[in-house]
Amino acid sequence: MKNLLITTILLAFASVAVAESNETTDHHSPMEWTIDNSHSNILFQINHFFNAIPGTFNEFDGRIVFNPDSPEDSEFDVTIQVASVDTDVERRDGHLRTADFFDAETYPEMHFRTSEIRHVEGSSYLALGQLTIKDVTREVELPFEFLGVTNHVMQENTLVAGLHGEISLLRNDFGVGVGDWASTAVIGDEVRIQISLQVTKPE
Repeated sequence: MKNLLITTILLAFASVAVAESNETTDHHSPMEWTIDNSHSNILFQINHFFNAIPGTFNEFDGRIVFNPDSPEDSEFDVTIQVASVDTDVERRDGHLRTADFFDAETYPEMHFRTSEIRHVEGSSYLALGQLTIKDVTREVELPFEFLGVTNHVMQENTLVAGLHGEISLLRNDFGVGVGDWASTAVIGDEVRIQISLQVTKPE
């Protein structure tokens, strides 16, 4: 009887140790998320003379692997469809798709892929990687916030999380605007970008 009691106690401790080990592994393992496109957006603003003109890209997808407790194991790989540019003015959008600016027929996609993700402090992180627009690839740094994670009340056994980043780029660094359109007298050079992603994964 005494041996049975000792064996039972040892098994109980072993079970707790295994559970804690699994919990730790899960806590630091990569988390692959799916972008919820209907609740995510990529917005931009650029000056036309003195006024800021807003726009968005309506079509994008990608692979989001992110664990806030293990950023070194995280990775973003996002593709944006250039022809989905939308500034709420059809004529202007059509012009942006031409060879004067994005040349969407020749370069249909923009692409951002991280080489490293670092934790800065609190909920702040930094994504370092390569951004390709047209035929130009440059190293960029994208600061972003991990807004939190919770159970998705509309989807059973699903987690939902939010990420928000902001970055400024110079369009002429990527050849967006050629010939007379490279001038910044009318259209500014700086493009301010906001990226808000709502992502989900099975619980």
